[in-house]
Amino acid sequence: MGTAARRRAAVELLPPLGMTAIGSLPHSQRELALQCSLQVDVPWLPQLPNTSRNEYMVPAALDGLPGLQVDGEGMCTVDLAGWEAGREAFTAKLEEGMRGGDLSAFEPSPESCRAWNPFLYEVQARGLKLAKAQLAGPVTLRWVTKLSDGRTLAEEPALDRAVFRLSLARGLALTRALRRAGALPLFFLDEPGLYAFDGRNPAHVVVLQELRVLASALQHEGALVGLHCCSNTDWGRLLRLGLDILAVDVRLSLDAVVDEREAFLEFLSGGGTLALGVIPTDARAGYRAEELADAVEATFRAVLAPSLPLESVLRRLLLTPACGLGLRSVQDTERILGDLREVQARLRAGLSGGEARP
Repeated sequence: MGTAARRRAAVELLPPLGMTAIGSLPHSQRELALQCSLQVDVPWLPQLPNTSRNEYMVPAALDGLPGLQVDGEGMCTVDLAGWEAGREAFTAKLEEGMRGGDLSAFEPSPESCRAWNPFLYEVQARGLKLAKAQLAGPVTLRWVTKLSDGRTLAEEPALDRAVFRLSLARGLALTRALRRAGALPLFFLDEPGLYAFDGRNPAHVVVLQELRVLASALQHEGALVGLHCCSNTDWGRLLRLGLDILAVDVRLSLDAVVDEREAFLEFLSGGGTLALGVIPTDARAGYRAEELADAVEATFRAVLAPSLPLESVLRRLLLTPACGLGLRSVQDTERILGDLREVQARLRAGLSGGEARP
């Protein structure tokens, strides 16, 4: 089966206009967070940054890296002396795991994700067919993390390579664990740092190609691979990365994505789909659910080619909040997810024949 055919077949397994979320939740109690994340079409692994700074997206992804220091807001610095002291043992552990195939040591630790093991248990116990996990992507990790001398992590070649390898090992470990639990993994790379991508910079082009390699490796392990970017970037290049799912903030970025019309239509024709961050997570944003649903349908109706019927494209979409919910209140989270269900119901009702299949 070719790449496009594999992608189409995998994406067809998604529930029509299925609801999921990006990652973080504001709950302090793990059980309540899991209860929330399991009540959607594609349950997701909740990250709980309000309970621990180690559950912010960057430190969670870099967990175990020698020399890692995390401040109270989840910003990371790597102490170079600490890195050098632990470098040999860490890289040996990475290489051993990659060669031997046992990457369980790179699954999330209880310190970096309290919900990981309970989530795995629920996936298996409930017989879930789909489960979503997410990890800060290697581009963001390397561009955002600072070194103790003030440089970015990407400016230290050996450390830069190690972080990419860590991203690969941890992504594979998560994917394999979800598959062992019986679910088709949806694995999302969270890449807000791509707002700084510059296609004229050769180093940036190389990093993007590494992202393609990482996505391909995860797909080879049986995951549907998505990428979430909650800012604008070079969407044309991202649409051609071979991803299964591209997750975008609808208000901020959907128009910019569809403006890359040739790349966008190629992406859809090749079996790709979007996860639409349709509900704003900014507490100040005003909206009405029916207007959001109408706007989504109108955007797709205006851009689709005759070979891509509106109904078939809409059925494949996922629906999410615009971003993670970890910095919102529990009350805001419940409202946002409730509004998302209303948008989902309106879009499903608009499909020909009434409600979509369950």
